[in-house]
Amino acid sequence: MAGTTIQGRTQVWQDPRAIALLMAASLTTMANATISPALPGLERLFGEDPNARMLVRLLVPAPSLSVAVFAPFAGLVADRYGRRRMLLAGIILFVIAGCAGLVLPNLPTIFASRLVLGVAVALIMTAQTALIGDYFTGDDRSALSGLQISARNFGGLVFISLAGWFAAISPHLPFVIYGVAALFLPLMWKVIKDTSRTSPAPQAGLEVSSSHPPSWVLVLALLVLLQAVTNMIFFVMPTQLSFFFAAAGYSSPVMTASALGILMLSGGSLALLYSRVQRAIGYIGVFALGYGAMTLGFVLLALVATPLAWFVGAAAVGAGYALVSPSFVTLALGLAPLRWRGTAGGVLTASVFIGQFVSPLVSTPMIATYGYESLFHGTALLVAAMAVGAGLKACATGFHAWKGRVQTTE
Repeated sequence: MAGTTIQGRTQVWQDPRAIALLMAASLTTMANATISPALPGLERLFGEDPNARMLVRLLVPAPSLSVAVFAPFAGLVADRYGRRRMLLAGIILFVIAGCAGLVLPNLPTIFASRLVLGVAVALIMTAQTALIGDYFTGDDRSALSGLQISARNFGGLVFISLAGWFAAISPHLPFVIYGVAALFLPLMWKVIKDTSRTSPAPQAGLEVSSSHPPSWVLVLALLVLLQAVTNMIFFVMPTQLSFFFAAAGYSSPVMTASALGILMLSGGSLALLYSRVQRAIGYIGVFALGYGAMTLGFVLLALVATPLAWFVGAAAVGAGYALVSPSFVTLALGLAPLRWRGTAGGVLTASVFIGQFVSPLVSTPMIATYGYESLFHGTALLVAAMAVGAGLKACATGFHAWKGRVQTTE
């Protein structure tokens, strides 16, 4: 059954297919960060393992490694064989692999289950991203890209908050939360259908001023690289925040859950406004504003040693990340030709999780050598440079547009 494009007669979130895709999007945060409040407890529980310190920290980004490896191949499969079966199979595997940590007896087997969970996430996210491009165009696609960030954040708020309370009972208990995905299957089974992939794909309005713009492959590669760096920076929060709090004397899992909950709430709320903000200031303006907010968040974490400032910093990081993230999806789906949309979605998905997996590999040695304050200082400087770069590009774009209008009037 061929999917049809939703016109302006209804809000995009009222389409059952959009609801199903937003359910799938909410699993992204659950896949990695749900067990963050349980990390100190797992480290104590398996303290006899000589590799416990690093292995526990890798449990959060472990799915990212599998996604980075499998998502591009999943994209090729999605383009060749369709998205529906891939999405449904991914949900089933997600439930099985995610809940496995509830009963597994040691860190190596839990780590292995997290790798399998990553395969499930690769299937889900690749299919979901491609289906957004298949089902929706224009403002609807942009709005849904923002809504999926909201779904990830609000889902993360609920799941991580529950995990904080569960982790206070047992570090194994948060794994049961992954079973929630089974509740999404009936609606997905009913409404998700593969589309006819023969119609031309509308192109997103890229802010490229050159008369000879680069090929879509090159622009996509730059987007993929920038998204990987962005996620490497952002993932400092779920992988290191609990240990930062513990080092400062706040070892309760509820503290970590509260901070990450605020991060998710601020991000989810701001992502609801993404389409309006993007129309007002453009893609480059969104990047400048989003990276600026993330800079503020990491500066607060580095310089102000109070829980209130840390919570405000977490909110700023979450808001900034929620602003920039939808633009990667919207731009990539507009760039890629229709027959390559699944592949583009797979590569884009891989870049998210490559950044997430690399994050603790970079941040943990830096903390061991220089401490948390230096980590947050360095991260703030890096994001500030990205914000300044986007701001300069926005100014240059505005200047060229103004110069063109002046020349036209003359």
